[in-house]
Amino acid sequence: MAQVDHEIQIGAEDNNPIEDGAEVQSIASSRTSLSESLRDYHFENGRTYHRYKEGKYHFPNDEKENDRLDLQHHLALLTLGGKLGLAPPCDPEHKVQRALDIGTGTGIWAIQYADDHPEAEVLGVDLSPTQPDFVAPNVKFEVDDIEDEWTYSKPFEYIHSRHMTSSLADWKANITPGGYLELQEAEMAFLSDDGTLPADSALVRFAELLRGAGAKFGRNFVVASELKELMIDVGFENVTLSKYKWPLGTWPKDPNFKELGMFNHENAMMAADGLAMAPLTRAYEWTRDEVEVFLVDVRKDLKNRAYHAYVPMYFLVGRKPGTADKKDATSAAA
Repeated sequence: MAQVDHEIQIGAEDNNPIEDGAEVQSIASSRTSLSESLRDYHFENGRTYHRYKEGKYHFPNDEKENDRLDLQHHLALLTLGGKLGLAPPCDPEHKVQRALDIGTGTGIWAIQYADDHPEAEVLGVDLSPTQPDFVAPNVKFEVDDIEDEWTYSKPFEYIHSRHMTSSLADWKANITPGGYLELQEAEMAFLSDDGTLPADSALVRFAELLRGAGAKFGRNFVVASELKELMIDVGFENVTLSKYKWPLGTWPKDPNFKELGMFNHENAMMAADGLAMAPLTRAYEWTRDEVEVFLVDVRKDLKNRAYHAYVPMYFLVGRKPGTADKKDATSAAA
């Protein structure tokens, strides 16, 4: 177990036989076709899932889930006192030229980061095109799979990821010398420090089932507390691991934790169906009815104020060795 340090000129083509209007129309038609195909979501057990690289991500992408992701973003802001992250590039005075948001979801983090850092070019990538169409000119979104070969033309000074652990080696290769990687990861576990959450509770079993489903899919839930060693192993330096706790409900005395618990309770209630349905029906061949019956007990546990449960939340920051010189910085800005 890792030590926790604290409790992301163009030349014109000659003799172009195609008239401008025809070419623009052709491009627009192609883009429309691509956009429509990406939005032809897979429908299963009352929820929609991404069509691009179908089956790779087992949680939904519908409006209900997008609302929850925005709520989860609010939880992260509450946790960090309104900051978007712990890495130095999140400081207002820190100037960044290129930033990447992995698994951007609704794009809310990327949009806010671009607003806070108007000098930065911010790119958000996800398997689903669920981001808004009209955003600031310094933020862009792409549908992409981060586990494919990375083909970005220029590296990034800051890569941010929330609930999306994957190939750290690729991430390091696409960060400028002196750049930062930040991972914000919840552990797939429901815990209590005072023993009030029974080991045989539906909540505990829920986490066990989800971890087991991940193993069956070959996509294990990463133990967040072990990510520090992994980041160090692939060459990051000054790696820090900060642990926080997201209470489930309003049981804490402290008003700040009580507020956090109130929002996380809503987050968990909204997430239960989306987290459970595809993993339990696909991995264990449960029926939809069986999942919904099980979730009745899960929601009862979530509402039980006698259970002082929480979700461990980890924030990891690492820096790529080296320092970008003035020439590199000028090139990156081009």
